[in-house]
Amino acid sequence: MQLIEINKSRYRKHLNRVIAGCGIGLAVGSLAISQTLIALFPDESGSHFHWNLIGVAITSVGLAWLLNKYRTHTFMTEVVYVWELKKALNKITRKMAKLKAAGRGGNADALLAIHYSYAGSRLLWQLDDNLITMDDLAIKQAELESVAAQHNVTLNVEDYDESILKQF
Repeated sequence: MQLIEINKSRYRKHLNRVIAGCGIGLAVGSLAISQTLIALFPDESGSHFHWNLIGVAITSVGLAWLLNKYRTHTFMTEVVYVWELKKALNKITRKMAKLKAAGRGGNADALLAIHYSYAGSRLLWQLDDNLITMDDLAIKQAELESVAAQHNVTLNVEDYDESILKQF
């Protein structure tokens, strides 16, 4: 997955609409389904927890289906890109201990994966205005570049491919 610059204001606007739509859809859908089930199958004890739970579950599955169906729509471009980037960075994070150990030994693939993780994190943090941790990221990036220079490794984010993680 290549890192691309995305329009921050468009991304935030679309993400907020998706979140609001999901929230409203979940509330309305689960209430409609659970109230319908309660009307059709009333419980004398007054406990309708199971009908409410079924309403939430059915609505959640429906929302997931809708999000998946419309993930290729142009409105969802930035939102889906960020979701996929977070998924890619999570795969790297789960292997970070092994990657750092291999990177200290000069493994170019490990250093490239760490470099991609830092660059992707920087992009995400800028989109979310999470500038507090940027100083820590800059320090880690400088350390990574120092290790790469010691082992004569050139790091280019565009060279990263997820398949290199299989070896770690």
